[in-house]
Amino acid sequence: MIEVGAEAGVHRLNWPHRPDAIDHSKKSTEVLPQTRSLAFNTPKADAAAGACEGAGTGAEDSGGAMRNKLLPDDRAVHDWYRFVLSFPPHLVREYVERFNLDGTHTVLDPFCGTGTTLVECKKLGIGSVGLEPSPMAHFASAVKIDWSVDGQALASYADAVAAAARRRLSDQGIAEHAELPLFTGEQGSPHELRGLPEEQAKLLLRGSISPLPLHKVLVLRQVIDEHRNEAHQRFARLALAKALVRGIGNLKFGPEVGVGKPKDDAPVVDAWHRCVTSMAGELDALSPAKAPACVLQADARDVDAVLAPQTVDAVITSPPYPNEKDYTRTTRLESVILGLVRNRGELRTLKQGLIRSNTRGVYKADTDDREVAAGSDIAQVAKAIEQRRIELGKTSGFERMYSRVTLLYFGGMHRHLASLRSVLKPGAKLAYVVGDQASYLRIMIRTGELLAGLAQALGYRLIGIDLFRTRRSTATGAELREEVLLLEWPGG
Repeated sequence: MIEVGAEAGVHRLNWPHRPDAIDHSKKSTEVLPQTRSLAFNTPKADAAAGACEGAGTGAEDSGGAMRNKLLPDDRAVHDWYRFVLSFPPHLVREYVERFNLDGTHTVLDPFCGTGTTLVECKKLGIGSVGLEPSPMAHFASAVKIDWSVDGQALASYADAVAAAARRRLSDQGIAEHAELPLFTGEQGSPHELRGLPEEQAKLLLRGSISPLPLHKVLVLRQVIDEHRNEAHQRFARLALAKALVRGIGNLKFGPEVGVGKPKDDAPVVDAWHRCVTSMAGELDALSPAKAPACVLQADARDVDAVLAPQTVDAVITSPPYPNEKDYTRTTRLESVILGLVRNRGELRTLKQGLIRSNTRGVYKADTDDREVAAGSDIAQVAKAIEQRRIELGKTSGFERMYSRVTLLYFGGMHRHLASLRSVLKPGAKLAYVVGDQASYLRIMIRTGELLAGLAQALGYRLIGIDLFRTRRSTATGAELREEVLLLEWPGG
């Protein structure tokens, strides 16, 4: 029996609720007004950003509130490494309360990401399990739910690694602090800087990290590897991933990941050390956690292949949305630096384990589109996208795939929902954070409504659809809804 700690409280957020869920008066093939470009505040696009000691950021929505923001009280553990596409912990608490969950229950997040649901359930004393195919996100989740490490010991480990890394850089004539000269002695010179193997370097966005910071990162990584302590090394590597995207590298995050102003130098060891010592302090402050939590590196379309029958009481998750966002690009820098993705073959394998949500992840052998019935609402949306492409004379390879990737996305979600049924207990409640999209030639995709139809056809009961927030296209003014699809599995 797992008991909820007395300190584990939840609070209700007053969001609009749609008990009747589906408004069939809306046309599922709406076309947004044509403009030169679209600039959306995308539904899951929190910036990865901020200094190691700072809070995550959220996109301002047209509903008038920063509902997707990481709240100051939620920074502990969640901010050890926060995936740029994460949804907020307070949203998990809302549905934990709505579903009346406690320490006797098990919550599943089949699209686990960096573990928001798992961490929040652990804080609340509720057992949880996550599925995540991405090696970087899986690694981050696994570290974030491991509270067994002694914080003071981790801090001592970080001090030793930082001192050794600084000495090694100094021996090479390289200053660690950005305000100092880049090369302070005769031993260091630009042509001696370390770099990535060519095959790995080609996986990165050009300019993701400048040569000198990259050299420092590779030296630090080597020192971490040499200071052998498996438990501490895992935290050290995660801190390096966080520091890479929050200040060392040149990446910027908005509606899509891109490359910002190059940094000729960056205080790599100092940034990493702050991240690790922050983790150490939070570990010492955490209450002992009795709630079990685990994350499996697995495909959400094959839930029944990795979980036992009737073991899940609730699902709280946010799957990818059907748009042109390549989710593997947002973690590419840290995935390559940590050696989690080493070549194009491994990148391809990673993409093949994901729900197809963008044309960069579509392969000839994909068959999930066969799950979508001819003549269905989803098929009609795909048909409208293809008709629009022909009308506009769009002929690029990616544009020709817009219709197919829409079918692949919803076909993949159909597979997920079908495979999920056997692991759910009768009466299990489900919450899916999803969002409207109009990435494909401005044809509106009402994701929540279409997924609701799929779920009902598979035997789920539709409870309703909550409005989480709205976003507005700055180019067209079209309102895009981000919603929480609520389902129940009756059993059978």
